[in-house]
Amino acid sequence: MLTTITLRNVGTAAIVVGLLVAILTLGTTTDRPFVLAWLFVVIGLGLRLEAAVRARNR
Repeated sequence: MLTTITLRNVGTAAIVVGLLVAILTLGTTTDRPFVLAWLFVVIGLGLRLEAAVRARNR
């Protein structure tokens, strides 16, 4: 139970950080910040999915 809650919270934080990075770097001309933002969002979604699978199996 605690692992599921922790995974869900870390996943949500990663998604929020990724979206903040994307929003704050909209004025830049390079793609590097957006790659980092997408990486955060994808990792966050993966953690959220992992938490959902673990919660369903209990």
